Amino acid sequence: MSKKVAIVQSNYIPWKGYFDIIAHVDEFIIFDEVQFTKRDWRNRNKVKTPQDLLWLTVPVLTKSNFLQKISETKINGDLWKKKHWNALRVNYQKARFFNEISELLADFYQAREFEFLSDANRYLIDLICGFLDIRTKISSSAELNLPEDKNERLISMCKQVKADVYLSGRSAQGYIDLNEFSNAGISIEWFDYNGYPEYDQLWGEFVHEVSILDLLFNCGKSSNTFMKFSK
Repeated sequence: MSKKVAIVQSNYIPWKGYFDIIAHVDEFIIFDEVQFTKRDWRNRNKVKTPQDLLWLTVPVLTKSNFLQKISETKINGDLWKKKHWNALRVNYQKARFFNEISELLADFYQAREFEFLSDANRYLIDLICGFLDIRTKISSSAELNLPEDKNERLISMCKQVKADVYLSGRSAQGYIDLNEFSNAGISIEWFDYNGYPEYDQLWGEFVHEVSILDLLFNCGKSSNTFMKFSK
């Protein structure tokens, strides 16, 4: 039987496409054994406000040259949790499912403590997958042996979890060597992030490129009807 895998770095409160690609595979590997990048999705994401999009950023401790893995990146303090929680409350309290989703998130923002960014991201990813009833197995690249070459690493991870199909976003077409994957007996499928339907979203013109929390606050348990895995 064929097994499909996706391999993606962890994000903070990712957008809906992140969860769609999780739902489309048999196993999802969080690939945090790579360099942390500044001003990226690893520690921040966007939500909507009456004025504009707002970045919610988790402050992290970094070396001057940023030569550290995502998995090694530590969170800087905990004041950000109150700031993010207040931003979500102020901007989504008029959303239809605010009470349900704020109850879901309350423990993370008001009680839990995390030293490492990867752990905080993973907690939220698991939490949201549970809410959306996404039952894909989620693994960590830290549990696997990783070669240095970018293509070899992906191929090796696929082999170690016994996957013969690799699902990736099209942005990876610039560096993936199709011949190497073919020679390894692994086929590649490209995930299409286009064509999402709009939903009843607060605050002006519709925007797709925001945290999935926007969808959850506005649509609750029906959120998956505005995603691809429900079709």
